[in-house]
Amino acid sequence: MFFTHDANRRSFLGTLGTAAGALFAPAKLFGKGEAAAAASPTPAGLTGFGATGNVYEELGVTTVINGEGTMTVLGGSLMRPEVEEVMSMAGRHFVPILDLEVAAGKHIAELLKLPDGYGAIVTSGAAAAMQSGLAGILTGNNEKFIQQLPDLTGMKSEVIIQKSHRNPFDHQLRSTGIKLVVIENREELSRAINPKTAMLHFSNFANAAGQIKVDEWVKIAHEHNLPAFIDAAADTPPVSHLWDYAHMGYDLIAFSGGKAIRGPQCAGLLVGKKDLVDYALLNNSPHEDTLGRSQKVGKEEIVGMVKALELYLAEDHEALNTEWQRRLDYISSAVKAIPGVSTEFSVPDVANHVPHLRITWDAQRVSATPAEVSAALKQSKPSIIIGASEHGGGLSMNSFMLKPGEEKIIASSLTQILKARAA
Repeated sequence: MFFTHDANRRSFLGTLGTAAGALFAPAKLFGKGEAAAAASPTPAGLTGFGATGNVYEELGVTTVINGEGTMTVLGGSLMRPEVEEVMSMAGRHFVPILDLEVAAGKHIAELLKLPDGYGAIVTSGAAAAMQSGLAGILTGNNEKFIQQLPDLTGMKSEVIIQKSHRNPFDHQLRSTGIKLVVIENREELSRAINPKTAMLHFSNFANAAGQIKVDEWVKIAHEHNLPAFIDAAADTPPVSHLWDYAHMGYDLIAFSGGKAIRGPQCAGLLVGKKDLVDYALLNNSPHEDTLGRSQKVGKEEIVGMVKALELYLAEDHEALNTEWQRRLDYISSAVKAIPGVSTEFSVPDVANHVPHLRITWDAQRVSATPAEVSAALKQSKPSIIIGASEHGGGLSMNSFMLKPGEEKIIASSLTQILKARAA
């Protein structure tokens, strides 16, 4: 089965392809040398694959201008040159991976100023953090239990979740063998809690949709001496979300590393109570007879995640937000010059919390559907990816994954396509 963008937590709030995101600022906001990074010359002496400087073209794959955001299906985000450099450093040595995970986690906890008793590990994305985090809750440090997952004999076997919080990513929870118990309100939650309940799970991008909100969910869990897990994969920006949920009391929190933080695409963070984080690591690679053995995260990704966090915390986030809006303003002004075309701006309240632009038009004046315009953009040179909204029509985009100047390319291509179809 293939899931559509519409089912993805990174496109949850009404637009196809919205995503919380990566930071690709104009030249003055880039790190030293970053503005030219995309045009770096081919390394001297490189022959064979990569010698042209464009490995994707060599493989016959088209690169795209990304107007959708930090979508995993488009490769997540673009790492900063500094992150690439420390990852290259890491690749030149061997190191005990468990020692590295512990040391990196300690440093990350210090960077984020987490509460006492909290720790962190680098995982193979937020989905792996969800799986390993729950596995640790189920097994503790019991070696027998760790080795027998997803056989839950002798362990708790249920996780409670709100109906509105169900999404394809809870497959990671189900992979441990647990049964999801779905509820809709406080009364149903109280009835559902029983001796088999392992934890209460919260999908934070769905906070507005559920009857029990983010702050109340963790309180109810603790009233029953149960851990509360929050999936906050795409919840930066704002940057404060990296520590807000820990201070709220959540026992485990999952973040994506390859989105707004601009770490390695295959990296994530599991933040939480120190004992639970330790148990999660016991259920993960490099340990062999574990459910998470396939969720390998390398030494390069671990140190890259540390560097990406350091840089992300030092960003001028207000300036970045201003730049993202400026790019959308430029595109909006260009397309609104076409009779019958309208635009509007929005910022999702939670997850994907960056400026978004919605473009609509009078079908009597522009004879094309949003899907047709989106397809035409994808076929243009260069190829441009902007999603056609399935909720309310029109095109929906954001700008935080654009490289400097790409907003001008989008504006030009989009106006040409719309004008060609104008009555």
